Amino acid sequence: MFLNTIGARDGSRPEKKRVGRGIGSTLGKTCGRGHKGQKARAGGFHKVGFEGGQMPLQRRLPKVGFRSAKKRFVAEVTLTQISKVGGGVIGLAELKEAGLVPTEAKRVKIIATGSVGGVVTVRGVGVTRGARAAIEAAGGKVES
Repeated sequence: MFLNTIGARDGSRPEKKRVGRGIGSTLGKTCGRGHKGQKARAGGFHKVGFEGGQMPLQRRLPKVGFRSAKKRFVAEVTLTQISKVGGGVIGLAELKEAGLVPTEAKRVKIIATGSVGGVVTVRGVGVTRGARAAIEAAGGKVES
């Protein structure tokens, strides 16, 4: 077997349309394009969404909503959830291990919902003003 003898398998490639070869071929005269009109002309196609001068649908409808690209990388954790992790030092890695934060999260913020179970030290994690007060009231501390 040589490279110059290899061909496509039968039926794997469609036959080329031979247009303009008489009325018996079904692709004669107008070559399958029908009579007149924009689509019958050479280069006669309009851009996607064009409605013949009418205001296109994507411009008639109002703009709606916004999806933040940062949302995947930012997470929130409540004080109640932190108490489930246990005491000691709590950081981003510990929260990921506990499954409270997605693995792709890069920033975490602790919010003041619920109560702290015990003494915890929060390190390298954002904390709201209320959460900071609750952690310090429970005897813990917040390190930036």
